[in-house]
Order: sequence, then structure tokens, then C-alpha cells
Amino acid sequence: MNKRFRTIAMASAVTGGMIMSSCTLVKDLDYKVLEDPLEMHGDEVKLKMQATFVEKGLNKKASVKLTPIFVCTDGTEIPFDSREFQGEKAAGNGEVITKAGKTVTYESSRPYQPCMEEGKVIVRIEPKKGDKEKDPITTEGIANGTIITPYLIQLDDQVMAADDNFVRVTTHDTVAVINYDKGRFNVKSSELKQDDIKGLEGFITMAQTNERRDVKSYNIVSYASPEGEIDLNDNLAGDRATSANEYLTNFYSKSKIETVPTINKSPKGEDWAGFKTEVEKTDHEDKDLILRVLEMTSDLNKREEDIRNMAKTYTFLEKEVLPQLRRSQIVCTYDKVGWSDDELKQLSKTNPDTLTVEELLYTAELVDDLNEKLRIYKESERMYGDDWRTSNNVGYILYMQNDVDGAKAKFEKAYEIDQNEIVTNNLGAVIHMGGDRDRAKELFMQAGSSVETSYNLGLVSIQESTSGNYDEALEKMGDNETFNVALAMVLNGDNEGGLGMIDKAADADAAYAHYLKAVIGARTDNQEMVISNLTTAISKDAAYKAKAAKDAEFLKFKEVDAFKSLVQ
Repeated sequence: MNKRFRTIAMASAVTGGMIMSSCTLVKDLDYKVLEDPLEMHGDEVKLKMQATFVEKGLNKKASVKLTPIFVCTDGTEIPFDSREFQGEKAAGNGEVITKAGKTVTYESSRPYQPCMEEGKVIVRIEPKKGDKEKDPITTEGIANGTIITPYLIQLDDQVMAADDNFVRVTTHDTVAVINYDKGRFNVKSSELKQDDIKGLEGFITMAQTNERRDVKSYNIVSYASPEGEIDLNDNLAGDRATSANEYLTNFYSKSKIETVPTINKSPKGEDWAGFKTEVEKTDHEDKDLILRVLEMTSDLNKREEDIRNMAKTYTFLEKEVLPQLRRSQIVCTYDKVGWSDDELKQLSKTNPDTLTVEELLYTAELVDDLNEKLRIYKESERMYGDDWRTSNNVGYILYMQNDVDGAKAKFEKAYEIDQNEIVTNNLGAVIHMGGDRDRAKELFMQAGSSVETSYNLGLVSIQESTSGNYDEALEKMGDNETFNVALAMVLNGDNEGGLGMIDKAADADAAYAHYLKAVIGARTDNQEMVISNLTTAISKDAAYKAKAAKDAEFLKFKEVDAFKSLVQ
């Protein structure tokens, strides 16, 4: 926006009596006001001006106090900081003005008050000589009104739903064990009657007709107990893997299952790790001694010899430990296929308690209707309330439905469970919407660097910028295409960019969007844009009639008939 200034001479703004009482002490002052009207940024109104003392404009023994005052139309007076000046021979601490005169720069700010939207700035001049105070002099208005366009911001803080970890196809194992006699590798018929083998066979049979189970492969891991020669035990483990493989393929053949999944054989030889595990399970008196031998002796043959030398102990090992190590483990790896999307949606209605939290969170994303999403998320919260995602996502939907208070309660609940980046951002968003900008900013700063949090910090930057420089806000808001991005562009002087961004925004046809277009029209001296967009804005929201009537953005259009007919 172009900077504006107004120059007013004091003599034209005072009464004859005032001049007669004071002209011997202070002569004409010229005022140049930068930014007329004044502008509000970051909740503050800043007055920037220059005051020029003409040659011999201040009596060398006199002093003067200048106080700019914003006078609202309702009569409220809001003084800015006072400045004191004095002649070369005057006593005091004011800034000295020589007989040659001087131009001084003045800058002061005050917190914005609503009445400051309409009014004028005057200057009160209080001259004195020594201890004798003269009648104060008051200028006419040197600036009019305050532009408060940053208050057009429409808080649209962005919140986030938590993702699910749903996986439709998961991989699982089921294990059965074939045990062998010492030194043997044939599969005994008694072993095939054991519960784990029967369970494996039942699973294989069931998987042939169950589309939710898909056997992918088998891994047969075979061992020998650590006794005897190592090479012989290596061969024995290999033979046991082969016999287990034969059992498995024979079962497929007898069951008339044509396709046999891949079977991998992994003979491991002597199972010293299993030996240690089985010993640790016992409460035998020599348990610690056996374990110490395992730790201190790395040579496998020597280790076995030392253990055999414990005659009484070795008898116990042969009976209780070693038989558990002569085995083949059949590890069946299969895929478990979850419910289809349609089945999940139906189950969420008819039997939600059968679904996991991941299935419920995933199902909510399958539907578009916000009320249905909310129902599913509430079900997930009912059953899995200790998972922060459930409360967070209920809050997310409530926020989308403009129930900020309801969303806040849910985000607070989630925040108590886990103060992660998503929840921290979301809680900051609803607190920001509630007006506590400082607390919201604190939460956003804690939340990390997500696109959503960065955008929210951009909104705070629009509200806090006291310099009138909105580059930081625009940088934080990134590639978002929203009304507030357009507003930041306009406030930063990019009227063309702001106009284009309004049209890209989802709320491009909202009353406030047309009102901002009218502001752009005023800033670019486009009367047609002002009138047409104000007409639309007022037709959508009648409150914009009164706002436009007092908005300092439209000062130059106050006497235009088309404008007056709109706002009267």
C-alpha cells in the first residue's frame, strides 16, 4: 500500500486568541504524517510523523511540549507519547531547537482500541517560558481514522487426524515339533498323534477352503542332541530334516492337496543353545555347574567330555534334557487376510466390538459422511479409549463440524495420554480459535514442523506483526491457498497476488472474501472493484454495510455517490 502523508501548518489550525497568547514563543510548525490514515498491526496503532520548526520558530528562552492525541468520534482521547523541545537558552531537558529551526522525527504507538477505527489525530502544543505556562494550542486533524484490515483474518487453524496402522494381510507362523529317539531319524507313528502335529494338519486342511488363510512356505529346522561325534550329529540333523519333509509331503498327498508350498530344510547339527535353555528351566543341584562349563569351555568335544564326567548329573541330563533336543521343528508361515472394505463398514455397524482399533480407524477413512466418520471414531474411543488416536480423531471430526468446544475436550483428553506433535498442534488450534493466542503459539512451537503447524504459526504471525511486514507469515503458510494467505499478501503490499489467491481459496465467494477484494480495489484506485465487491459482500452479510461506512480503507470514496448509497 502506498504511504500517505499530510502536511498541516499550526497557524491555520489555531484560534486567533491562541496565536496572540503564544506566537511570541512558538511560531508555525509543519507536520508531515506518514501513513494517513493510521494503520493497526499486531494490535498496535503506530503514529509516524515529522514536525518542522521553522527558522526562529521557537523562542530561545521558551520550551514546548507536543502531544499527538487520537480523538475518537465518540470523544475518547488516546494520547501518544509527548515530546519536549526548548530554545537554546531555556532551562530543562528537552531537545534543543536552534534559531535555524529543525525537523524532528516522531514515532509512538498505542494498543488498538475499537473506537480508533474512526476519528482523527490532533496535536496539543503546550508552550511555556520559565515557570510561566501559556495557553495550550490544539491543531486540527492531521490524520484520519485507522486501517484495521489485519482484523479481517478468518481463523482457520489446521488440525490433523491420526493415521491408522491397518494392514489387511499379515504374516504369521504356526509351529509343530517331531521328536526322535536317540540316534534315530525315523518319524514314529506316536509322534504324529501329538496335539501339535494334529493341530498343524487341521490348519493345513482348513486353509484349503478358507480364503483368509494362505500358506506360503514351510521351514524345517532340525537338531541333534550334543552327544557323540559332531560330524555324525550333523548328518543326523540332516536326516531328521529329510524325514520331516517326507512326512509333510506325504500328508499333502494323502489329503489330495495338489499344490505343496515351498519346503525349506535347515539342519542345525548339535543344539547347544537348546541345551542351555533346557538346563536353565530345571532346578537340578548341579545346574549352575553345568552352565559354568558351557560358558568356560568353547571346544565342543571337551565341553561334552566335561559334562559326561559328571556321572550322576549326566544321568539326569539323558532323562530330562537331551530328549527335548532330538527334534525337527516344522514352521508353517502363512498370510492372514483381513476383512474387505465392505465387510469392515458393515461390521462397524453390526458388530464393532469384533474389530481392532486399527480396523476401526481405517474403516472411518472409508466413508465420506462426517457423521458416519464420527460414529465410527466414537466406537473406537469407547473400546480403545487408552489409545490417544481415538479421542484425537473424534475431536478432529467435531472440529470439521465447527464444534470447537467439543473438539477441545477431546484434544485435551488425547493430550493427557500422549503429548505428541499431532495432538499438541490440534490443542493449539482450538485454543487459538478460543482467543488465547499466547498459549496457542506456545503449543505450536512445541508441536514441531508439520505443514499444518507451520500454517497455524503463519496465522499467529499475521496477528502479531507490528512492523507491517508479513513475509514471515507468508513463508510459514507455504503452498496453502486460503483466504488468509491472500490477506497476508495484501497486507504485505502484493495486491495482485492477493486478488489471485482469493479466487483460489475454497471460500472465494464468502462475504469477507468480496470485502477484501473491495479493499484491494480501494488500494489500487479501482472504484468499480470497490463498489461491485462491496455490493456482493453486503448482500451476503449485512454487517459489512456498517463496517464499510467507517473503514478507513475507503476514505477517498466517502463522497462517491455509489459508495454512499451502499453504506447509508
